[in-house]
Amino acid sequence: QVQLVESGGGLVQAGGSLRLSCVASGRIFSIKIMGWYRQVPGKERELVAGISVAGNTNYADSVKGRFTISRDNVKNTYLQMNSLKPEDTAVYYCYALVNGNMDYWGEGTLVTVSS
Repeated sequence: QVQLVESGGGLVQAGGSLRLSCVASGRIFSIKIMGWYRQVPGKERELVAGISVAGNTNYADSVKGRFTISRDNVKNTYLQMNSLKPEDTAVYYCYALVNGNMDYWGEGTLVTVSS
């Protein structure tokens, strides 16, 4: 059993910053990719940022230059979000590709950016 637990969401004014954290636990031998997705009601879940075990990163165009994804070991990942905009308001989900081929998701953390 593998669990991903997110934290760090909340309410912030436009232009502010938040840092999301995701901690993976359980029967984990490897995590090839970790990432952050977000979803607003009525829309599909979209990729925000991803990071490989080698440290390679990719970002949605809408967050490039404002968000930074990082990992400090195999099981933890973070999303530093700066210059937040109201359109960044969403539920943010942590994702991990575990033990080669298993997808796991966290339960999500709500980020609300007020104008």
